[in-house]
Amino acid sequence: MSSVIPHRRGGGHIFPPLEARAVTLRLRFADGAIVVEGDVPDPPGVDALPLTPDDRDRTLRAPAHRYPDLRRALDDAGVDYEDGVGDLPALDLSTDYDLREYQREALDAWTAAGRRGVLELPTGSGKTVVAVAAMAALDTPTLVVVPTVDLLTQWRRELETEFSITVGQLGGGEQRVEDVTVSTYDSAYLRADDVGDRFGLVVFDEVHHLGGEGYRDVARLLTAPARLGLTATFERPDGAHEVIEDLVGPVVYDLAVDDLAGEHLADYELRRIEVELTDEEREAYEDAQGTFVDYLKTTGLTFSSGSDYQELVMRSGNDPRAREALLAKQEAREIMMNADAKVEALARLLDRHRDDRIIVFTAHTDLVYRLSERFLLPAITGETGASERRAILDRFREGTYGRIVTANVLDEGVDVPDANVAVVLSGSGSEREFTQRLGRVLRPKSDGGRALLYEVVSAETAEERVAERRR
Repeated sequence: MSSVIPHRRGGGHIFPPLEARAVTLRLRFADGAIVVEGDVPDPPGVDALPLTPDDRDRTLRAPAHRYPDLRRALDDAGVDYEDGVGDLPALDLSTDYDLREYQREALDAWTAAGRRGVLELPTGSGKTVVAVAAMAALDTPTLVVVPTVDLLTQWRRELETEFSITVGQLGGGEQRVEDVTVSTYDSAYLRADDVGDRFGLVVFDEVHHLGGEGYRDVARLLTAPARLGLTATFERPDGAHEVIEDLVGPVVYDLAVDDLAGEHLADYELRRIEVELTDEEREAYEDAQGTFVDYLKTTGLTFSSGSDYQELVMRSGNDPRAREALLAKQEAREIMMNADAKVEALARLLDRHRDDRIIVFTAHTDLVYRLSERFLLPAITGETGASERRAILDRFREGTYGRIVTANVLDEGVDVPDANVAVVLSGSGSEREFTQRLGRVLRPKSDGGRALLYEVVSAETAEERVAERRR
């Protein structure tokens, strides 16, 4: 057993003098941290590490995600140590995937960056293929973290087929850990301090989710030296992508939709259709929007950033005028996004594209049900059960259904069958949301056909600015 680390409180220095050290150390994982047992020397590099004394057992601890940094510093300093963390088995993983040129470039860029970093590639470009190739190249136990149960099922099925192994699952009613395991972000958050040293590689699908306050701990509690993030849109409006860069790595390879359209993705066209509010809708819209704008003029809020909206929400808790303005904004938004003329425009598009496969996107569940009833469209919302959603998508995939309508839940995290027409009746100003919706119709077509995305926008309303922002 290694000797207990002596540490001093004076002067802020926690290491013994260099001449007093014994250089036998042991590293082990416990409770989401790296525990360092033994006498730690203090040559340059080692004393700069985030090691903190733990008075419970007189050891030093470092955050689990700093494990590679700790090893590197000890190696560079010539310090002998016993590593009880990174002793992981080889798995004999292999793949028959034939990578496209850009997929190979993405994998090479990630490898050259020290096997850390984010790949920003469009929906439908084969990000999963690159991740599978990375897993085969490293041949180390791997954790794949995904945002939804649908993706959990898809990844597990893909990995079991490709590698002919039993794949563990955390989430979706199962809690079983294997050398290759797929987990939801929620389950990884709950289990990371237990399984944090089980994997040499972690793949974060839809990695932008990792910027969420709680989910960040998933990356912090894992020791995995190799980290791969996958996303179609990396930057977050709240700036949390900078946290992801620290925990996973920066974007090391990126391509836009236009870089792949026409060759690896379907060529596409964006068409905007402007519709007019009815006289009744216009009067109600102008009244509500006027109440909202008048409040802004008296307070100095500009809504040039999300922080202004949060400020309005906070004020509405104790300021009746702020609450009135907030409700007026919501009313104006619902009027312009759910205008009657949009329903009529959709009727014309459904008729024009009667032989096409169509996905209709809205921002509001109520409109989904309204459209479903009028046009007899299968509907998928946040209220749709998992089994019903799978059944609808399976029927869409096999051609029994030729069109579906949804509110937000198909934007990401679901394997949506091929479609060639998307109709956006309403949405946010988020570039991510728009990119993901476009991606739902960009998979290459067997006939080489072009994909179409229609935006239906209420004229002379704030929705025009929303539509410009998301592009």
